[in-house]
Amino acid sequence: MQSATTPNEQARADDLVLLDRYWRAANYLSVGQIYLLANPLLREPLKLEHIKPRLLGHWGTTPGLNFIYAHLNRAIRTSHLNVIYICGPGHGGPGMVANTYLEGTYTELYPEVTRDLDGLRKLFRQFSFPGGIPSHAAPETPGSIHEGGELGYALVHAYGAVFDNPDLIAVCVVGDGEAETGPLAASWHSNKFLNPKHDGAVLPILHLNGYKIANPTVLGRMDDEDVRSLFTGYGYEPLFVEGDDPHAMHRSMASTLDTALGSIRAIQQAARQQPGDLKRPRWPMIVLRSPKGWTGPKEVDGLKVEGFWRAHQVPIANPRGNPEHLKLLEHWMRSYEPESLFDANGRLVAELQALAPAGARRMGANPHANGGLLKRELKLPDFRAYAVEVTAPGEVVAEATRELGKFLREVVELNAEARNFRIMGPDETASNRLDAVFEATDRVWMEGIEPYDVHLAHDGRVMEVLSEHLCHGWLEGYLLTGRHGFFSCYEAFIHIVDSMFNQHAKWLKVSRALPWRRPIASLNYLLTSHVWRQDHNGFSHQDPGFVDLVTNKKADIVRVYFPPDANTLLWVGDHCLRTYDRINVIVAGKQPAPQWLSMRAAITHCEAGIGIWDWAGTEPPNAEPDVVMACAGDVPTLETLAAVDLLRKALPELRIRVVNVVDLMTLQPMEQHPHGLSDRDFDSLFTRDKPVVFAYHGYPYLIHRLTYRRTNHDGMHVRGFAEEGTTTTPFDMVVLNGLDRFHLAIEAIERMPGLGIAAAHVKRRFRDALTEHTRYVREHGEDMPQIRDWVWPYGTTDHKCVD
Repeated sequence: MQSATTPNEQARADDLVLLDRYWRAANYLSVGQIYLLANPLLREPLKLEHIKPRLLGHWGTTPGLNFIYAHLNRAIRTSHLNVIYICGPGHGGPGMVANTYLEGTYTELYPEVTRDLDGLRKLFRQFSFPGGIPSHAAPETPGSIHEGGELGYALVHAYGAVFDNPDLIAVCVVGDGEAETGPLAASWHSNKFLNPKHDGAVLPILHLNGYKIANPTVLGRMDDEDVRSLFTGYGYEPLFVEGDDPHAMHRSMASTLDTALGSIRAIQQAARQQPGDLKRPRWPMIVLRSPKGWTGPKEVDGLKVEGFWRAHQVPIANPRGNPEHLKLLEHWMRSYEPESLFDANGRLVAELQALAPAGARRMGANPHANGGLLKRELKLPDFRAYAVEVTAPGEVVAEATRELGKFLREVVELNAEARNFRIMGPDETASNRLDAVFEATDRVWMEGIEPYDVHLAHDGRVMEVLSEHLCHGWLEGYLLTGRHGFFSCYEAFIHIVDSMFNQHAKWLKVSRALPWRRPIASLNYLLTSHVWRQDHNGFSHQDPGFVDLVTNKKADIVRVYFPPDANTLLWVGDHCLRTYDRINVIVAGKQPAPQWLSMRAAITHCEAGIGIWDWAGTEPPNAEPDVVMACAGDVPTLETLAAVDLLRKALPELRIRVVNVVDLMTLQPMEQHPHGLSDRDFDSLFTRDKPVVFAYHGYPYLIHRLTYRRTNHDGMHVRGFAEEGTTTTPFDMVVLNGLDRFHLAIEAIERMPGLGIAAAHVKRRFRDALTEHTRYVREHGEDMPQIRDWVWPYGTTDHKCVD
């Protein structure tokens, strides 16, 4: 005899029946986006002209995403939760668009896509269609902070979103194909940095549908016990939902989701009521096993589709050219019973509309997924207070990044109460000389802390882990939800996140064109421990090419700065932290180096981005130079000024102009970049026909690419990194690449008409010095005293440039 059903159980069962219908509505809309141009609710038999000519999109992951979204709606509504949805599977766009349309957010942001029959037609037509929207969860997708065009970063973005967001839950769906990537595998360790006292929570849902594009997945083929052991080892409490029967799966998912959310609540309540430090909790996660292409066609042409990789993209191919496929598609779509889901006007029926949360509780409308709505201005100290006192060029030696670290220390202090600023770096904050920040904060660390550990705390504002991917992803999630941050990295290894930079730049480019996407704080990179001072670590640590990648992006998104000393770095650091919707790349050394400009001169120079250093040159007033010695970067600046010193002593009649570049984008024409110089201003600096010897921090080709349209481009002779490196002395590194003072001086002589022969004895002397250098460093293991001890010998006669 069956036991009687209680009223609560019956109400829950009724809710799940409605929820199943809502899920079917989302699935129907997802299929319609992939296939249909017209006849959106099949009010007439499906015809060839109703089908898109090109079928693009991914079905396989979508029903699982829709299943999760529907269940989250129930949990949000019943428990008043604050949830964002991170869609990890690469092309889950149909589901994300369908669900935000069903909840009403999509129409609020795109009023032309109305909640009726005409709106459905537009919704379907625009998907993966010229002039429409992408097939993944892109910036155009309401509720998204994660670009679905590349796999591996969903989970780390979710964690970045919840740091310092105590009431936020980021539900992150990780596809089992994505789970095979290295960054995603490392991302599971983010739970070791999550403090339940003041951070929100991430609920990972590992969606194992067993297949990727054409192969089974590693995790999908592992049995439950191995999966459980793996994630228990990561520090999670795995909860399993498995099967293919929708009714049983709804019951299991509802119960499991309630358990997981209850566990999160209990962890946070215990932590927030407990004084002092706490032990890292074991956070819940859900492992959802459901068939790939669930509820789709079981077979097509006698071949298995549902529960197999053939469901990955478009399960039924070419319905326009195959009548049987057209019938099969119509049968599939009608199986969702659209006539029971949408009314006569094409609007979702009232009882299903009531299932979505209201207002900002809707995941598509959550303000954390449009972080500019929540962004507060960063409090910044006066960077001038940290100035290095420079009374004459080169007279003072300082470490530029150490001075910046003192500035960042106060940034941390000023924003401690607001909790809206963090510093990320792969175990390099101290190595990069930013360790003054540890006077104001510690590194966040939720594992055990030993008495002898240094600067570890549960409540730190510095995040260090030996994964550039994690640091970058945390910062992206943090910025996209309305906060501010700073990322420092060894220059050579920032390449590890090339693709992450690419995706974020694309996100900014698209989101800037969406009126409803509010501006977010800029992504700020400090690249230090750079190519010219990695002489001790060798060739593997010597690569300045990240800037080349950056400058490929849209001009209004990227900025690149080469401050030559500490005071210019302070200005640049302050400026970058004030910007929004940008990617700023700062390249600056950490080693002791001569300081060239007073703070007042540095401000003037940096505001222009480029300028003539009158105090360094020898050209008389109102006369053109014989040669322009240009430089961008701290070591190129040092070597350029040392080359000028050689030329001034050897050829005192020579008229030399020194041009220093801080803002690399000034070299582009103003028509190509907002910071670019007009042709007239460029010519006034570099002349129209005089030789220019340009010492550049990175690969020389980039300078040619930025200036190829300039009048005097043929006169530009650029020296930079020539892919020569090893473990050697600092000066030998520049010699190996021809960027040293002697090569620069020789180049200047050879480029001036008639001077090459007249000054042959000077060139021979410089070449002899290079030969002596090679002999000396190989005998003594250090640079010659005249190199190590060189200082700018001229002081300054132009106090406007220094004081």
